[in-house]
Amino acid sequence: MMQKKKKIAILPGTFDPFTIGHLSLVHRGLLFLDEIVIAIGINEQKRSYFPIDKRVSMIAHFFRTDVRIRVESYDSVTVDFAAKCDAHFILRGIRTVNDFEYEKTIADMNKALSGIETIILFTEPEHTHISSTVVRELLRYGKDVSQFVPDGLELVT
Repeated sequence: MMQKKKKIAILPGTFDPFTIGHLSLVHRGLLFLDEIVIAIGINEQKRSYFPIDKRVSMIAHFFRTDVRIRVESYDSVTVDFAAKCDAHFILRGIRTVNDFEYEKTIADMNKALSGIETIILFTEPEHTHISSTVVRELLRYGKDVSQFVPDGLELVT
């Protein structure tokens, strides 16, 4: 009997920090995917709050009991990292029309480069206002961000 191929997706982003919006994408993606690799990309243009190794360890620790989730960092073209992970899908979330325009362009480019499919999920309405950029800015000013990050995620610098 032939074994069914696992449906693996990468969820790329900087996750600085990982928010409840990201968590929602992971949970919803696991409804139809077998495995998700949270792929933390190195983005030199962004002024990060948490070092990349801390982001990997914080998120990996948070998901430590779920074997369907891996957390890795990468410094390459996203489709090359997807191939390394044996992923046939890229999972992305969009909050706004502007996000859609950007994500469509990237999805089309990724498809042309590698044939990989992009799965887009709309952000749940209650999370639309949450972005890592805004949460990161709140952290810089010492504000409490607990309502925007998953319960149990330890934010350590």
